[in-house]
Amino acid sequence: MRSVTSQAIIAPALYDKWFVLSVLCILALGLLMMTSASIVISDKQLHQPFYFLFKQLIFLTIGTLLGSIILQIDTQYWEKMGGYLLLGVMLALSLVLIPGIGHHVNGSARWIGIGPLGFQVSELTKFTMVVYMAGYLVRRNNEIRNELSGFIKPMAIVGAVAVLLLREPDFGATVVVTATTLGMMFLAGMRLRHFVALFSMVIAILAVIAISAPYRLARLTSFLNPWDRPFDTGYQLTQSLIAFGRGGWFGVGLGKSIQKMFYLPEAHTDFLFAVIAEELGLVGICMVLALFCFLVMRIFLIGRTAQRSGRHFAGFLAYGFGLWLAIQFTVNIGVNSGLLPTKGLTLPLMSYGGSSVLVNCIVIALLLRIDYENRLTMLGIK
Repeated sequence: MRSVTSQAIIAPALYDKWFVLSVLCILALGLLMMTSASIVISDKQLHQPFYFLFKQLIFLTIGTLLGSIILQIDTQYWEKMGGYLLLGVMLALSLVLIPGIGHHVNGSARWIGIGPLGFQVSELTKFTMVVYMAGYLVRRNNEIRNELSGFIKPMAIVGAVAVLLLREPDFGATVVVTATTLGMMFLAGMRLRHFVALFSMVIAILAVIAISAPYRLARLTSFLNPWDRPFDTGYQLTQSLIAFGRGGWFGVGLGKSIQKMFYLPEAHTDFLFAVIAEELGLVGICMVLALFCFLVMRIFLIGRTAQRSGRHFAGFLAYGFGLWLAIQFTVNIGVNSGLLPTKGLTLPLMSYGGSSVLVNCIVIALLLRIDYENRLTMLGIK
């Protein structure tokens, strides 16, 4: 009798079809546009026009297999593992700074080499901080709501992680981790005056960090007026803005981007959105924005349902993942459109990148598991 019930429970109806559909649409559009953005550089440098597409499909396949395993694990397991994951990720962030272990790419030591492969530790750091903070917010909820120490303790941990990230250096990941943590604490019921004070302090610290390093200061000044030095510090942004300008309402057509032809650096990773703007125009921009907004809305609905059923860890976990995706795609789009200073952040689920794809697949699988458990709870089975 129990086996029959279990088979009935695993029916597709027990998953949010709109959440799954939005993820599939973003992935499909991402593969299409990433291929379009990378086909020229791939053919020129590697003599294989679909090299990046094939690698991305391999990462997606591995990510799907990982996700299928994650989908079988109860969310309560992650609550117990939060502290161990945090220790592991801090060790990995330390190891990545050691020559011979950490791989340098574009002047940053963000990758740990595993044979011919490399894994970007900052992607795992974002995931780990959400898992750890979700558990902390459950354990210390009263302290978070009423006492100063409730948010000083997690911010001390964030500070330690931020120091390691900035040593790579990876200012973009530092911003995402810090902003996601603050957002989760606010949703957990932190008092408004405490939140405003902490938020102001964090903004001040990030501002000081931003102007303390020459390369970050150069990015900041070039963001304010990229056309002042269009062939130096403002090069990436000016090329991105040219792509936006060429796109117009309906774009120049799929595959017809000029900027991806060695004008716009990192066209298939950090600046994929600029290629989307050029080839698909304002219509394409609105379509991508609508898909991401809908996805984040579904994630927050999953989190709210979990909290209403008394599963607070799962709720905070979903909120954290939703905040992380929302912050990262907002920053990426802001950077591409010239609204924010240039940072090395990919467009989630769309840009090329093995580490990002694998971690995103794990996140999607965990969200599906939370939604699955929500529905079991509503049916009175869990």
